[in-house]
Amino acid sequence: MVEDRTYLLARVFSSSRLSESKWLYMHPSEEQDSSESNLRNGKRAFDDDDDKLRQSKSLKLTRLSIHGNASDQQQHGDGDSLINDIGRDNSISCLLRCSRSDYSSIASLNRSFRSLVKSGDIYRLRRQNMIVEHWVYFSCQLLEWVAFDPVERRWMNLPTMPSGVTFMCADKESLAVGTDLLVLGKDDDSSHVVYRYSLLTNSWSPGERMNSPRCLFGSASLGEIAIFAGGCDSLGKISDVAEMYNSELQTWTTLPKMNKPRKMCSGVFMDGKFYVIGGVGGGEEYDLATKKWTEIPEMSPPRSRETPASAEAPLLVAVVNNQLYAADHAGMEVRKYDKESKRWFTLGRLPERAGSVNGWGLAFRACGERLIVIGGPRSSGGGFIELNSWVPSNDRSPPVWTLLDRKHSSNFVYNCAVMGC
Repeated sequence: MVEDRTYLLARVFSSSRLSESKWLYMHPSEEQDSSESNLRNGKRAFDDDDDKLRQSKSLKLTRLSIHGNASDQQQHGDGDSLINDIGRDNSISCLLRCSRSDYSSIASLNRSFRSLVKSGDIYRLRRQNMIVEHWVYFSCQLLEWVAFDPVERRWMNLPTMPSGVTFMCADKESLAVGTDLLVLGKDDDSSHVVYRYSLLTNSWSPGERMNSPRCLFGSASLGEIAIFAGGCDSLGKISDVAEMYNSELQTWTTLPKMNKPRKMCSGVFMDGKFYVIGGVGGGEEYDLATKKWTEIPEMSPPRSRETPASAEAPLLVAVVNNQLYAADHAGMEVRKYDKESKRWFTLGRLPERAGSVNGWGLAFRACGERLIVIGGPRSSGGGFIELNSWVPSNDRSPPVWTLLDRKHSSNFVYNCAVMGC
């Protein structure tokens, strides 16, 4: 979430809560495209040569003396100052505090603004200044993804994923890291592949494969890095391998092996360390400083019914403010982990409509200072999913869920990830 939003440019870049079909395209193009693809999925590409748009922006920005063309920049002597009256550093300080949804308008002003947004520099600076907004990305249709801004409660459709038939129909796993959304699965020849969605380009491309490709792993991200631990290789062998992904470099680095092989496990970052939970008894902690794994017995949350672990989804766990929470889909309860006693206790109930099949189809994620639950009833004629939110306190108060929005869908939530940038 954005801390201490001063929004010095709020009136300039302000927008009311827009419908999905009217939300401006977040990723401006360098070239004009008059085809219908400019408006597909409710997105619009921006163009420097669009006189009406430039004139409109110019009128709005007169008071701030933002100069959007080369002659103006030469006249004022500093083409990189962005907002010339206050200088480049102060300009960037203002822009960092604008909402991510405003960056489409910002990038359309001139080349300096566009470069700042499309290069990813603005997101790196936001991360360095502890200014982060968390958006939820999830899929309820094959190859189709949507993004949801829980603060403004706005939607955006992502481009359709490219894939082969096998990848489209097979199980997939996902994780957001930096400004990337990774979707991992198997392609037509049954080998493990990675597809990468970039927020900066609003496009999908083949991603770098793991050093040891596998599925059913535990994973979590922290800024521009993510750790993937355990899983099952193409021969069905349970793995004790862990790897770190760097979204800035798009590289995989093999880490020391875990103490135990694990599959269908879950991962979280807490207190600057990575934890893999489940798969087999308890969990393990990986210290990024010492590069060592330490087993933690009894870290797996208890289950409310005796169902074979192989029939259930991986553990539904999330960390908010360095506190670990779990969703018990069978008992419809929320639990919290006490790090001192190393025990779990029940806080209260999940949202009533958070339905699932043995945990499949239910998303339970940390989203900044919130816990997000996505699920809902389905029927043969259609149905809907609900997005519910709760901001936990430091005590043992029961959850009070707020309905953020609902969306028509006849399917479960196949995949879900939260991107913070």
